Amino acid sequence: MLRSMHTAANTMNALQQRLDTLSHNIANSNTTGFKRREASFAELLTQQVDRLPDDEAPRQTPAGVRYGNGAGLASTMLVTAQGPLTETGRALDFAFTAANQWFRVRVTDGNGVATIGYTRAGNFSLTPIGDRLALVTSDGRPVLDETNAPIELSAHATGFQLSPTGTLTATDANGAVVARVNLGVTVIRRPQLLEALEDNVFTLPTAPGTTQELNGNLRSQIAMKQGALEQSNVDLGEELIGLMATTRAYQLNARAISISEQMLGLINNLRSS
Repeated sequence: MLRSMHTAANTMNALQQRLDTLSHNIANSNTTGFKRREASFAELLTQQVDRLPDDEAPRQTPAGVRYGNGAGLASTMLVTAQGPLTETGRALDFAFTAANQWFRVRVTDGNGVATIGYTRAGNFSLTPIGDRLALVTSDGRPVLDETNAPIELSAHATGFQLSPTGTLTATDANGAVVARVNLGVTVIRRPQLLEALEDNVFTLPTAPGTTQELNGNLRSQIAMKQGALEQSNVDLGEELIGLMATTRAYQLNARAISISEQMLGLINNLRSS
């Protein structure tokens, strides 16, 4: 009975983590550029109990008995599939039309150390810095150019035009070009190493072969659209089906613990009578 309770309890713990993952996906179904996560399970350690040497009973199954210890959460995989695009008509809304290309932004930790972050959310805006205008994300993080410097534009910039390869051209009220800058774009070759921060921004450990910055001639690979935003790649129907199935499995394992507890109570009553 104790083994069955341990097995069910371990499985319930893994199912609770999957419920948390599904709930997080559903809560961000309308978040710009959000990438869903998918939980996968693995069997926990099993124990082989061999049959006795004089066990001559015919059987179709392998000799002995294998006792499992339930399931555990193996990983939560980031799904980087392209999300649908929504036309906004706003000049500073940018969307990738190719999967696995990311904007580079500046991230500052608690000690004031600046590093590079990555995001697919292209709902940018301008904020004044002295006599200049800085291009920032929705939460105020500076957007970086191809040299990883914060993008700053002339305070006279009123019009903006983005090329499909990520070159932003700013013009003044008279139509004269006052700035032209290449947005920093990176291809992440190992997206499962991304570490989530708040506000849909990720960081990536430094490791060979994890990223490729699309600079110079490589900028021809960039696929970007102005006046549109990439929506979350969460399929609400799929997530709700997973939520119901996981809830049922959770209830089943909870029932198994309840039955095991009742059987233990019966055994204790028999011993005391």
